[in-house]
Amino acid sequence: MTTTSDAPIRKKLIEVSIPLEDINAESAREKSIRYGHPSTLHLWWARRPLAAARAVLFAQLVDDPSSDPSLTEEQQTVERERLHNLIRRLVKWENVNDAGLMREAHEEILKSTGGNPPAILDPFAGGGTIPLEAQRLGLEAHASDLNPVAVLINKALIEIPPKFAGRPPVFPAAANTLGPWPRATGLAEDVRRYGAWMREQAKERIGHLYPDAEVVDEETGKKTTATTIAWIWARTVTCPNPACGIEMPLVRSWWLGKKKGKEAYVVPAVVEDPAAPGGRRIEFTIGHDKGSAPAAKNDGTVKRTGAICVSCGATADLNYVRSEGRAGRLSARLMTVVAEGARRRVYLAPTDADNRAAETQDVVSGPPGLLPPHSLSPNSNQTITIYGFAKFSDLFTARQLASLTSLSDLVGEARAKVVEDALAAGLPSSDRLADGGAGAEAYADAVATYLAFAISRTTNKSNALNSWDSSPKMEAVRGLFARQQIPMAWDFAESNPFGGSSGDFLEDLNWVCRSLENTPAREPGHADQADAATREYRGLVVSTDPPYYDNIGYSDLSDFFYVWLRRSLREVQPRLFASMLVPKAEELVANPHRHNGRDGAKRFFETGFENVFAHAREGASDDFPITVFYAFKQTDLDSEGLSNTGWASILEGMIRGGWSITATWPMRTELGNRMIASGTSALASSIVLVLRPRHMAAGRTSRRGFVATLKRELPRALEKMRQVAIAPVDLAQATIGPGMGVFSRYEGVVENDGSDMSVKTAIAVINQVVDEVLSEQEGDLDPTTRFCLTWYAQYGWAAGPSGDGISLSQAYGTSEPSLLNSGVLTKNGSTVQLVPPASLPATWNPATDHSISVWETAMHLVRVLSAEDGGLEAAAKLMVAAGTRPEIDVESVQRLAYRLYEMTQKSRPDDARLFNLLGGSWTDLTAAAGHVQLRPAVQDGFDFVGEV
Repeated sequence: MTTTSDAPIRKKLIEVSIPLEDINAESAREKSIRYGHPSTLHLWWARRPLAAARAVLFAQLVDDPSSDPSLTEEQQTVERERLHNLIRRLVKWENVNDAGLMREAHEEILKSTGGNPPAILDPFAGGGTIPLEAQRLGLEAHASDLNPVAVLINKALIEIPPKFAGRPPVFPAAANTLGPWPRATGLAEDVRRYGAWMREQAKERIGHLYPDAEVVDEETGKKTTATTIAWIWARTVTCPNPACGIEMPLVRSWWLGKKKGKEAYVVPAVVEDPAAPGGRRIEFTIGHDKGSAPAAKNDGTVKRTGAICVSCGATADLNYVRSEGRAGRLSARLMTVVAEGARRRVYLAPTDADNRAAETQDVVSGPPGLLPPHSLSPNSNQTITIYGFAKFSDLFTARQLASLTSLSDLVGEARAKVVEDALAAGLPSSDRLADGGAGAEAYADAVATYLAFAISRTTNKSNALNSWDSSPKMEAVRGLFARQQIPMAWDFAESNPFGGSSGDFLEDLNWVCRSLENTPAREPGHADQADAATREYRGLVVSTDPPYYDNIGYSDLSDFFYVWLRRSLREVQPRLFASMLVPKAEELVANPHRHNGRDGAKRFFETGFENVFAHAREGASDDFPITVFYAFKQTDLDSEGLSNTGWASILEGMIRGGWSITATWPMRTELGNRMIASGTSALASSIVLVLRPRHMAAGRTSRRGFVATLKRELPRALEKMRQVAIAPVDLAQATIGPGMGVFSRYEGVVENDGSDMSVKTAIAVINQVVDEVLSEQEGDLDPTTRFCLTWYAQYGWAAGPSGDGISLSQAYGTSEPSLLNSGVLTKNGSTVQLVPPASLPATWNPATDHSISVWETAMHLVRVLSAEDGGLEAAAKLMVAAGTRPEIDVESVQRLAYRLYEMTQKSRPDDARLFNLLGGSWTDLTAAAGHVQLRPAVQDGFDFVGEV
C-alpha cells in the first residue's frame, strides 16, 4: 500500500462522529444472542461484540463528510446522518446475513477508498471477531496470533468457509435434501452428518458407561426407564477428628432443584457400615419437602475457611483439605443421579450399579501435560494445583476420559470416511488443508476441524470441575469457564455425552454447525501463527483488540482445550500442534509468575506493547487510521473514566511509538437496554482508540499554548459528539480523543517548570478544558435557566436563604416573583428551593406555560423519563410541544443535561443518573419525536396524532 503523506489527510468518519449509543445498545444486546453466533463455535475469553467491530471497521475506512470541501456545514451534517443511519442498520444482529445491506456498506467503502479498499489485519486476533467482520464487509481479512487455539478459531471463521463456500455436502444422500447451499451451509451439513455418525459409534463403544435410570411414574406407580443426564458427586476427605474418621463430603450446596412445588435437595445421613472406615459412612437420599429444605446458613458443608463434618461437626480447615489433596487422599462419592422425566428432572439416590458404571476399568491415557503451578489467571491467587490437581488428565473422571478419548480418536475415522465420500462425489484429490489444498483431502481436514471443535466445546461441560445449577430455570450442568479461570468445584456434576441435555456431544455439534452456517464465507481470509512484535504490517490496515495487561492468562487457560484439539488434529494441522502445550514465553500478558514478579511483568508488558505498535508504525499508511480496542478491568474505572496509570502508560507507549491519537470512543457492552444503560452511570468496558502515523510534529509548545489550542478545537468536537447524543457518562472518555490529538501533535508540551508534560497530566488538562467549555455555554441560556443552574450548583434541591435568591435573580436579569411564578422555585418563609423533577406537576403543558424555560423543560423530561408510568413516548410528546415555543431551543436542553451531569457525577450520583438518563436517551427521544404530530389546540392547549 502506498502512502500519501504529502496529500491532505482525509478524515475518516470514526475520527469525527459515530452513532455511539446505537452501537453500544446493539453490542450489549448481542451478549444475549447465542443461536448461530460465531462465539458459539468455540469458547474464547473477552471477545469484542461483532456489532462494535463491524461499526468501527466501516467508520475507519469511510470518509467523514468534512473531507469533502464542496459540502457546506449543513450538507455535511445531513450526509453524516445518512452514514450514521447505515451504521445503525449494520450493527443489528438480524442483518448479519443481509447481502444487500453488506453490499451497500461495501460500496460506501469503495467510494472512500478509490475502489481499492485495504486489507484488514488483527495481529492479536484471539476469538476472531475483527477479521470475521472485515470479511463480512467484503474486505480481505488477515488474522494472526501466537496462540494456536486462537489461530485455529480464526481459520475456522475466515479461512476455511470461503474455501468451500457454495458446495453441496458429500455425505451420501445429503446433497439433495435442501437444494442450494449458500455460504458454508453445505460444509456445515457435512459436519452435522459425520458428527452424528461419530456419536453413534462412540455410543456403541462406551455407551455402557452411561446407563439409563429406573424411575417410578408418579401417577401410575410403574417403573420406567429414563435417560440419565447427569451424576452429581461430592469430593471427600477423611474427617480430621480421630474419634470420627468418617469419609466426610465437601459440598457447596445440597440443593438440586428450586422450581416452585418441585423442590429437590440432597439429604445426608450417617449409617452403620462395617466395611467403611470406623464402621460408618454417609448415605445420600433425596428430599422434596420444602419445610425441611436446607436454609442458607446450613446449606452445604464447605464454608469460606473450611468444611464441617456432617457426622461429628468437626471443622476441617482448607489447609488440611489442601494437604490431603496433594497427598492424593481427596476422593469423591456419588450423591445423586439426575434423570430426564416426562415433565421435570427426576433426582434419584445412587445405586450400586451407578457406582460400578462410573468406575470404568478401561485403561485410558488422558491428555498429556502438567498444569501450571501458578494461577491460571495472572491477576488471581486462585489455583487448583494446591488441591492436588497436577496433570490435565486430573481434571476429568475416568468415565469422562474414556468418552472424550473415544470421540477424539473417532475424528480420524470420520475424516477417512469424508475423503472416500468426497472422491465419490467428484471432488479431486488434493494437498492437505494445511498445505493449501482445496480438494477431497483438504475438505476432509476441514470437516475434521469442526468435529474437533465440537469435542472441545464438550470438554467445557464434561470435566470434574463442572457444578450443578439448581436455579428454577436451569437445573443443568454449568460450563467450566463461567469466569476467566479454572475454579475449584467441591460438589461437581458429570454430564452424559449421550443424554440429550447439557454436555451432550450432539448439542455441542449443533452449536458448531449453526455458527459455521452464519459465517459470511466471502473474501478469502488468512489466519497465521505469528508474533505481533515481528510480523509484517506493510499493505495492511490494523484494527485490533490486544490483551490488556494481566486480565486473562490466555495461553494457560487455552491449554485446557489445546490438549484435546491436539489429539484430534495433530495430523490435520501439524505446524499448529507441534508443541505439547501452547507457547507461552512471548505472550504479551503481564504474568508475574513468568516475569520475575509484578514489576518485571509490568515492564515486560509495557515494553512489548510499545514495541508492537512501533513496529506496526513502520508499515503504516497515511491514508487510514488504525483502531485499537482497549479493555478495562472494573477496578480501572471511576466516575470520571480511568483511575489507574495503566491507561496513561498505554497512551504514552503509543505516542512514543510514532502514533498520534485522533479519537477515543467508549464502548459499553454490559447492559442490554439503552434506557436502562442511560439511566445508570454505567461506564465503558472498553475504549476504541483511533491512531494516525505521526510525521512532522508541530514543534514544542508551552502549557499555555496547549490549553489555548484545546479551547479553540474542543468546542467543535464537543458539538459533533452532542449531535450523535453521546451519553454524558461517556463524555469524559470520548473527549480524550480530540484532546490527545492536540497533545500528540506536538513534539512536546513544556510545563511551567521546564519539564515535559506527562500524558496523565494532559488528560487532566483536557478534562478541565471540557468543563470550562461546558460552563461557557451557560451564557447562551435564558435567565431562568442560568439562575437555576447556579442555584443548583450551590444548594441542589435543598433550601437556601431567600436573600441569596433575590440577589442571584437580579444578577441574571430576572426576579424572585418571576421565578416563583414560573413553577421552578418554591418559597417557605425566609428560604427558597428548586422544585425537584419528581415533585413537578404531571399536568404541565409546554404549549400553554406562560414562562417556559430550558431548565423547566429539562426537568419535566427527566420526570417523565424516570417515572414508572412515563417513559419515552410521553417524553417525546413533551419535547415536540416544547419545541413549538420560540423561547425553547431543544438542543439547549441536551447541552444542559451534559452540563448538569458534569457538575454532579462526583458529588450527587443519584442526580447524575437522572441527567445521564436525559442526555443518553437523546437519540431515542429525537427518533420518537419524529413520529409525533401536533394537531390544532384543544382544551388543554395541544394534542397529538400518530403513533410513537
